[in-house]
Amino acid sequence: MRIGLFTDTYYPQINGVSTSVYLLKKYLELQGHEVFVCTTSDPLVTKPEHNVYRTRSLPFVSERRLGAFYSYRLSSLAAQHKPEIIHTHTEFPLGIFGRSLAHNFGIPHVHTYHTIYEEYTHFIVKFGSLDTVARSATRLMSRLFCNSANDVIVPTEKVEKLLLDYGVDRPIHVLPTGIEIDRFNPENYSVSEVRQARSEVGIAEDNFVLLNIGRVSEEKNLAEVILFTAPLLRKHDQWRLLFIGNGPELEEYKELSVTLGVGEQVIFAGARPWDNIGLYYQLGNVFVSASRSETQGLTYIESMAAGLPVLARRDPCLDLVIVEGKNGYMYDSEAEFAASIEQLAASDELRDRLSAAALGHATTFSAQQFARRMTSLYRDVQGRFTDNIIQTEDVSFRFR
Repeated sequence: MRIGLFTDTYYPQINGVSTSVYLLKKYLELQGHEVFVCTTSDPLVTKPEHNVYRTRSLPFVSERRLGAFYSYRLSSLAAQHKPEIIHTHTEFPLGIFGRSLAHNFGIPHVHTYHTIYEEYTHFIVKFGSLDTVARSATRLMSRLFCNSANDVIVPTEKVEKLLLDYGVDRPIHVLPTGIEIDRFNPENYSVSEVRQARSEVGIAEDNFVLLNIGRVSEEKNLAEVILFTAPLLRKHDQWRLLFIGNGPELEEYKELSVTLGVGEQVIFAGARPWDNIGLYYQLGNVFVSASRSETQGLTYIESMAAGLPVLARRDPCLDLVIVEGKNGYMYDSEAEFAASIEQLAASDELRDRLSAAALGHATTFSAQQFARRMTSLYRDVQGRFTDNIIQTEDVSFRFR
């Protein structure tokens, strides 16, 4: 098939959406499909990219960029590929552009709803009194865009339920995003590599490490991780809380750690190269997260692929990811958080058992399987789209 992907964020930007689209393109191409990506410009891109076309853009919120609603150059390039289906990954300019091209080309349009925008209104609205209005606006925007597609894809049943509550009436398909399992496997990293990486971020050999990888921002609820971990750090001198990533709340969380008296035990190591991020998962003993904004939780799956047990705030999006007591735990309170960490730290046997289960469970989220499922969906949507055109033409003919 010839497939067009439209997204406002793409590699080398590092986030769940850019990674998902990057891997989808890669593994669809490995299946023999022709895939092109239309996305925003990025100052970090200095070399030509195979079938990746970029339009001018400006910095927006977070590390995202805002592109043009229309580009004659990109429209011409897309037409040259003669796409059979267009798959949008954003509700913003590039998504609107992709939708209009699908309509103009007379081909089906599918859309993946990646982001629960209600959890991100704090980036735009600085006054709490306006937050309700902002949330209502994001629901309306989400409903209108999803209902303009032929079919909608979501990573979890949690997001499916959310869209149904919004009033989305298109067919919705739950397809968990895949990851490259092998790049996180601990067998790929030598003892000396891991030891050197631990040393670089200030982790000693005898430290027990609670790890979080991702954006250091409000919607990730990292303040809760610090607050809940602080009493444990004061109790255990050799424990460390390690954050890998950058974000707007970095300095605020550093100050919070100092205020709580654990500034020396909470380490903010900054962002690390995405191409080598699998190594940094090896630095932890347990992956911890309090995020409430996830649609699937790719970092949880990546941590499991690295052999780490996961401790996360309870969230319906994790029901298929974390099997309680098998590959990790979920918590609802500080007491549950502390009890789970103490239990994991006290037993090497428990961590080894959960680690083995985590490695096995992560294989169900492979990028290869994700691309195969997506191909099957594309063909199904294309078939229904064609049947609908034939039926419409037949009715038109009979009424002449």
